[in-house]
Amino acid sequence: MVIQPLVDIPAICAAHGVRQAVICPGSRSGLITIAFARHPEISTFVFPDERAAGFIALGLAQSSMRTVAIICTSGTAAANLFPAVIEAYFQEIPLLIITADRPPELIGQQDGQTIRQYNLFTNHIRGFFQFPASFNTVQEITHATRLVTEAILSAGGSIKGPVQLNVPVREPFYPSQGEELNFSHDLKIIKVVLPPVQFEHGYFDTLKDEILSYNNVMILIGQQRPDSALLIALEHIQEITQSVVVGELFSNIHTYSGFITNHEIVLADQESSSDLRPELLISFGGSVISKNLKNFLRKNPPILHWHIGENPEVVDTHQTLTQKILISPSAFFQSFARSIVLENKPKSDYRQRWLLKSRKARELVDDYLAECQPGEFAAVSRILRQLPDGGSLHLANSMPVRYAGYVGLKQNIAVWANRGASGIDGCTSTAVGHALNTSNLHILITGDMAFFYDRNSLWHQHIPPNLRIIILNNHGGGIFRLIDGPGKLPELKTYFETNQSLKAENTARDFGMKYYFADDLDRLDDVLTPFLSPDGDAAILEIETNPTVNEAIFTQFKQRIKQLWKD
Repeated sequence: MVIQPLVDIPAICAAHGVRQAVICPGSRSGLITIAFARHPEISTFVFPDERAAGFIALGLAQSSMRTVAIICTSGTAAANLFPAVIEAYFQEIPLLIITADRPPELIGQQDGQTIRQYNLFTNHIRGFFQFPASFNTVQEITHATRLVTEAILSAGGSIKGPVQLNVPVREPFYPSQGEELNFSHDLKIIKVVLPPVQFEHGYFDTLKDEILSYNNVMILIGQQRPDSALLIALEHIQEITQSVVVGELFSNIHTYSGFITNHEIVLADQESSSDLRPELLISFGGSVISKNLKNFLRKNPPILHWHIGENPEVVDTHQTLTQKILISPSAFFQSFARSIVLENKPKSDYRQRWLLKSRKARELVDDYLAECQPGEFAAVSRILRQLPDGGSLHLANSMPVRYAGYVGLKQNIAVWANRGASGIDGCTSTAVGHALNTSNLHILITGDMAFFYDRNSLWHQHIPPNLRIIILNNHGGGIFRLIDGPGKLPELKTYFETNQSLKAENTARDFGMKYYFADDLDRLDDVLTPFLSPDGDAAILEIETNPTVNEAIFTQFKQRIKQLWKD
């Protein structure tokens, strides 16, 4: 006899708009799995590796910004979801993590596949909900329904993120052969309506007047989703106020030529950059990579620093924050753009100072890439120049995201990266999840360590045909040669690099993907066109390079940057 409250979990999810569920096979979670599989309004995906499954679910939810459910069995299976939970927490991605558990009488009794799952993801979760273990009264059943509702509302609320619904399950785990599962039709569904956020006119007018009272205004954008309406508003604001808009590649502002995306080079010489100090800094979005930018703002603090966003948590990355404004950035800047006209403010040369240095930085990169030795840096440049409009670019952590940041993009391409916790563990899986949700081309540029570490992201039956993976294979942890610190130490090869001789051809064959290979730029040019074709199956392009050559190229590039601002 099946337990009806367990069967009804997907029905409650569907009533709240959950349309996708990622399932990891297991016994204790068997009835929940079958209930999700049989629900007509929910699409299910099955992934055997929980760590990869967590990041794939993150990619699905990141793409749609709708809550995605994850179902796993008890024990260490749940613990393997933790890296994806952490990333989802910092990126504010809605995930409903349903962990099957042993009933309370078996916890701590050396029973198999039993760990302490109560609030397993503490400190990196928006909410924890413990499902009842028994259902002897109407009140207990009603309580169970309400807990599922609360969990879903917590995941998809104004501050989105992962939540855990921990579900103790007693045997039997499965329905009998031929037994039907019937979803209850009289479930009490509680919904929450969030009214649109509106500023009081007096408060907004005060903020507007304050912005217009400063000559040197910087709008700094961290990691964010593409938002064309927001960018149009920012362009209008920048033109009138002569403010400067600064962001990185995954800020998704690269389609506007007047915005600054190469600030890592512009601010490389902190001494010569003091004239770029903002008086008012307005920031929004997630994290930024640029160490030079962080150091610059700490050494040259603005008079005021506002952070725009709906999350009330105080994050002061640059140690300059003076005010949190709890409203969505899109609503704030679109309202501001509608309220200003050309006569509002006299022109300042602040933006022109930034643009002048930005153009010099752009010329340096173009000139250097045109003459430098072939290697990873030049390969990434060739790839980015040929990416087709309308696709999605995913950048793995370590060197791919840095190379791409220096090279830059002009095409209308959405850029994604796991910069919440910035690990390499789920970069491929996240790209897979994204590609499953859309038909446009998804291109991942990754390193060999990130790719082979996350190879189980391809171990399933759902590999999307629109997925293209580019691997920069320098055979082991090349970033440690290129960042300050370990590159000159005698322990480099033994303790920092992970020397390996793997190639991806076997992986491509194992998972039925097309395989392309290049070990020089001529061969890369030959294979890029067929590889990037939107037609056909999923494919891997492996670019083999020499880590010592990569080191020499990047070291010389950094020296060119230093020389640029000394001349």
